[in-house]
Amino acid sequence: MGRKNLLGEYLRACRARVSPADIGFEGVGPRRVSGLRREEVAQLAGISANYYLRLEQGRDRHPSEQVLSALARALRLDATETAHLSALGGSTAGPVESGRLVTVPASVDLLLRALELPAFVQDSHFDVVSSNAMARALSPTLRPGRNRMLSVFLDPDERALFLDWRPSAAYLVASFRASVAGQADDGRTTELVSELSAGDAYFRELWDGHTVVSRVDRPPVRFDHPRVGVITLTRDNLAVDGPDGLRLMIYHAGLRRDDVDKLAQLRDTVTFEPSDGT
Repeated sequence: MGRKNLLGEYLRACRARVSPADIGFEGVGPRRVSGLRREEVAQLAGISANYYLRLEQGRDRHPSEQVLSALARALRLDATETAHLSALGGSTAGPVESGRLVTVPASVDLLLRALELPAFVQDSHFDVVSSNAMARALSPTLRPGRNRMLSVFLDPDERALFLDWRPSAAYLVASFRASVAGQADDGRTTELVSELSAGDAYFRELWDGHTVVSRVDRPPVRFDHPRVGVITLTRDNLAVDGPDGLRLMIYHAGLRRDDVDKLAQLRDTVTFEPSDGT
């Protein structure tokens, strides 16, 4: 499969979201496109219209940081969107072999076993690499070898677990796009996007929207769990040292007594063992 023009696709999506009236271009000639024209973005960024066209068409995939910063300002991108643009424009990594072995550091694996909260480790493609018994008690799909994107979109039981599935799924896609931005030619990304696009119309809609979000400060998630009922949990994630882009994901209850009690009920169903977590 040929290289995808992810930088050009993102630039087109971003300029379509900018209102010409907000920039002062309202009423400047008839418009056949939503948002800004290519030449208007080029003018705002201080680059030639021809060079901007080359970027959108994928004939130049690695502009300088100065150009990327100027484009981010012209398109009114926030910090997360700017980082995403920079990752797309600066990526020089080749395809990553699908199915390659990724291991969790021993100390992190021990931490997973010790935690009495649902916790798991995922890679940049949201493949679950390791998990503890509490995570699997929260959802059976939170086990090594499963992919969070495929589970949330294509597994009916996993979908039913989320009380607010659509906003949760939208946030997941935006987070996934941000996570894989630096791997524009990655084989695993292409594989996942192809399978998800073929299997779910809502995913196709979200993916075409090119929205990105920060992987921190996630909104709480409401679960409708078959054992403990409705429970609201917050998920935080921490970077794991190493070259594989692993993240330690931890679900915890907030200050509501009901959520704390239900998490304790879930904990009572789990048998903690020294060998747990793989």
